[in-house]
Amino acid sequence: MTDVPGILVAKGASPIELLPRYANRHGLITGATGTGKTVTLQVIAEGLAARGVPVFMADVKGDLAGLSQAGAMTPKLRERLAKLGIAGPAFRAYPTIFWDLFGEQGHPVRATVSDLGPLLFGRLLDLNEVQAGVLNIVFKLADDQGLLLLDLKDLRAMLGFVGENAKALTTSYGNVSTASIGAIQRGLLQLESQGGEKFFGEPALELADLMMTDPQGVGAINILAADRLMQSPRLYATFLLWLLAELFETLPEAGDLEKPKLVFFFDEAHILFEDAPKALLDKIEQVVRLVRSKGVGVFFVTQNPLDVPDTVLGQLGNRVQHALRAYTPRDQKAVKAAADTFRQNPGIDTTTAILELGVGEGLISFLEPGGTPAIVDRAFVLPPTSRLGPITPAERTAVLGTSPVGGRYDQTVDRPSAFETLRERAPGQAAETAPPSGPGGWRRPADVPTRGPRETTPRSRAPREEKSTIEKIILGDGRRQGMAEAMAKSAARQIGSSLGRKILRGMLGSILKG
Repeated sequence: MTDVPGILVAKGASPIELLPRYANRHGLITGATGTGKTVTLQVIAEGLAARGVPVFMADVKGDLAGLSQAGAMTPKLRERLAKLGIAGPAFRAYPTIFWDLFGEQGHPVRATVSDLGPLLFGRLLDLNEVQAGVLNIVFKLADDQGLLLLDLKDLRAMLGFVGENAKALTTSYGNVSTASIGAIQRGLLQLESQGGEKFFGEPALELADLMMTDPQGVGAINILAADRLMQSPRLYATFLLWLLAELFETLPEAGDLEKPKLVFFFDEAHILFEDAPKALLDKIEQVVRLVRSKGVGVFFVTQNPLDVPDTVLGQLGNRVQHALRAYTPRDQKAVKAAADTFRQNPGIDTTTAILELGVGEGLISFLEPGGTPAIVDRAFVLPPTSRLGPITPAERTAVLGTSPVGGRYDQTVDRPSAFETLRERAPGQAAETAPPSGPGGWRRPADVPTRGPRETTPRSRAPREEKSTIEKIILGDGRRQGMAEAMAKSAARQIGSSLGRKILRGMLGSILKG
């Protein structure tokens, strides 16, 4: 197997390259505000895309959108190039796909309520242990009765049903308090007020659409507009954690590859770990450790290395440390911790250097051939070949107009699900499955399963004797399937398909049941 050429990231005493073979060993980019983290991220993303590796990143400040446009020479850039003693870069744009949970600055990104599962949904709503237990009952009851939880109105309907039938459900599922149901409903109201309801529904995101290459073989750079999303930090962290878990659960084992299948940049990483329960932190560490074998690399970007737990920090082999400012005891501790994690260079006092680094300068240690960390070196990050900074609305519109997934996610599909079943609405037709390949020569990876909607079948409308609400759901009412029929059909659909994964609602939801 021939190694893919290294990515020239910085230049110090000698050039410093990131080897694509080890990009799935994960990485960490840290430094105070304004020290050059975004430029470092941009240079690494460009190098990966140029070698056919798709990239996913969140654009927190709006300046990463410049990857879609070619860069240009500026006096400041000319000065930096002269200082580094290198020629001007060949400016170019990169194939970019814009995404947005709110559907305003990119293609809408959606997942179903079932996809997130009770664990992540409980964290999203900041539920306590008792409330989270009630939410587990709601999800379990929906699974047992074959009711699809696709959007927030489905979850609201299930909460109402559970509340109305709490006594009847106690012996099979446990106690359900009205106060807990009310707390969850209030959490949903708050989530809706933040625009979160736009994230839940169909068509749900196809992971293969994040892993495309253009006709020239350049990896797509997927940019999630996160400037507004950062106003709802729990939604931001929950979405990215769900996406990472979905990648882990969906992708097949890949072994050692010459380059990753996808590299995932997690900006403002501290949001993921703040106030997270230990059980969730343990599973985050497990996903980060194991997703490498699926060919996925994860780079955490944050201001302070102490933002990342030690169990996760130990999995990050490629590191770029920009300047830190030691104004407080915690800052001084962070400087020492950052210095101690590098493989020491006898010619550099890393603790002092971290405080002295200029803008765009960093202490860098990437994995060498054989997977061992290189001795840390002090170097200046190279300028990117794409634009530094934001783009205009007209430029964004032009990029969206040529997107390979244009039209696939624009219209919401509202299939019959728990809300319609509980309100006794007639079932409708299932949505069509998205086509497996993009237009204009764009290619999706062949080994990533394509998710399709669960099948729904119109039922006979023959009149039947009136039954209670619970009887209708469990036994059916002649117009729709009951629990037994739904479970049988659900089991049949799972065999030989990917629906078992969907019913388990993601790796993080299933592995915590014990």
